[in-house]
Amino acid sequence: MTGDSWRERRRALLGGDQAESQRAARLLDAWGTEERHDEEIEAEHRASRLAAAREYAPDALLEEELQLRLTGPDADGGALRFQWGDALLEPVEHLVSVAAGTPVQLELTGISAGSTVVHARPVTTPVESARTDALDAPPTSAAATGIGTLTMLLDALESERDIREWAKLFDAVETVSRALSRYALDLGVTWYGADGSLRRARLTEQGRSYVKRLRETRDRDQEITISGRITELRESGMVKVKTGTAKNAPAYDVRFEEPDELLRMRPGLGDNVHFRVRFRQQLDSMGIARSTEYTYVGPAAEQPPLPLEPSP
Repeated sequence: MTGDSWRERRRALLGGDQAESQRAARLLDAWGTEERHDEEIEAEHRASRLAAAREYAPDALLEEELQLRLTGPDADGGALRFQWGDALLEPVEHLVSVAAGTPVQLELTGISAGSTVVHARPVTTPVESARTDALDAPPTSAAATGIGTLTMLLDALESERDIREWAKLFDAVETVSRALSRYALDLGVTWYGADGSLRRARLTEQGRSYVKRLRETRDRDQEITISGRITELRESGMVKVKTGTAKNAPAYDVRFEEPDELLRMRPGLGDNVHFRVRFRQQLDSMGIARSTEYTYVGPAAEQPPLPLEPSP
């Protein structure tokens, strides 16, 4: 909605009175035009309602609401396809939870047109619902904290900035990004806070492309020695080597590129081995290891045991 739209409606209402219509037109034109979004107008309405309520109850709060606006070639009808719901709603809830650092449950309260707009709110527990004294209510809910962090991340993705500050959210936001790309949808997120505040962000094709580039990996190799005893053998050429006797001692799956080479060694379960291996990590653009692999290179010299007592 823009400022012009309500001006036009006002002119239409006064259309029957020419003199009044002209006076209103001059006044409205003197005010000028102002581009305003529906969300901004709604935020002002909420702030006004909150201000009025606080005249009687200084600690009054508004009901929180999350709006997810889906836009795309198939989203003009104001309906939510089951496929979209399955692919997006739970991943969005998970993303908010990760951003909040605690589980956040959301519930659907409605769907409206304007592309497809999903209305949701945080699930309140019976204890929270029974609160009558606003002083007992937390000033900021977990959902508000999570969505505040999420909107900052989405803004950074849209402007292709460094997002390592939010690296822990990357896997969750990538899941949402892939789902949006699958159905050619853009996502708009609007949060109406209990204190009348508004947070808004988007994830469009530009942001999704940036997510995809960040996910690309590069290999980092180094040669290491693994010593221990064999606890598992597989015909495919995989050997599990456990490096200690404790239950929680590290164990490594060492892959032989040529399984016949493993057969020629004739290893047995419980044998002590010393392998030189290539340790390969696949790192994404934020330095997060996406996969690790240990590949046999050759035998390593056996390490002499450390003396139990200091030498004289």
